[in-house]
This record gives sequence, structure tokens and C-alpha cells, in this order.
Amino acid sequence: MLHAGQHGTAHAVTGFTVQLLGATQYEQLDDVVSFVGEDGSGSFGLMKGHARFVTTLVFGLARVRYAHGGWEYLALPGAVAYFERDNLRLSARRFLRSNDYTHISKVLREEFVQEERTLLEFRRSLAQMEQAMLVRLWRIGRGEEIKL
Repeated sequence: MLHAGQHGTAHAVTGFTVQLLGATQYEQLDDVVSFVGEDGSGSFGLMKGHARFVTTLVFGLARVRYAHGGWEYLALPGAVAYFERDNLRLSARRFLRSNDYTHISKVLREEFVQEERTLLEFRRSLAQMEQAMLVRLWRIGRGEEIKL
């Protein structure tokens, strides 16, 4: 595929687009030549021209390589990855980008792991409230007196 440049000259499009979609964030990465991520079956890679593909990424780091040769790391607390027509959409609650592996892996360990713990505690609390409500409804259904 060719696109017209600033001065009317054509240049080949060498990569694909990655759209990062978070709950409150959106970023687009252009001219990506490879994406490496991990799902439940292990690590995998995507390149321009790959067939339509969908999977759920595990908690951790993914990486992209740009046409100019540079790498960038993506911290994702799990994500849905959908690749179609040279466009990769990564949908996650949150994401972070950096070309500094040490920095991003530290943030992943500290911030994202704590966020996951908090979310897990919230889910447990919610499950306990749901269970208590079901017990109360069951007792009401049986005609038992409920004391408040």
C-alpha cells in the first residue's frame, strides 16, 4: 500500500496501527511492525498482514517494535486484543507505555499489582454481600422472621 507524502511522493506503509483503549485513556501507535504479547496459551507475535485474530492477554508486559527499529513496552493488567485489517485494538482498564523496560516493569510490579489486589478485595466483599442478601431472601421466602 502506498500513501502520498508531504511533497506528493509516495512511500510504502511498512507497519500497522495499534489502538490502546483504556477506561479513561486512548492512544494510537503508528508504523508498528511487530507486537509481542502473551495470552493463556503463551507468547505470540503479530505482524502486518496477519489474519483476523482475537484473544485475551494475561496481566503483564507486551511490546511493540516500530518501523524505525525502536521498541516500546506496554504494561497491561489484562486486555482484549483484536487484530483486523492491519489494526490492533488493545482494550484494557488501564495501560502504560514506556521504552524503559526497568521503569515500566517496576510500575507494573508496584502500581498495577496493588490495583489488582484492591480489585480482588472489592470482588470478595461484593461476593460476601451478595451471599448475605441471598440468605436473607431465602429466609424471607421460607417465612422466617428477619431481625434488622
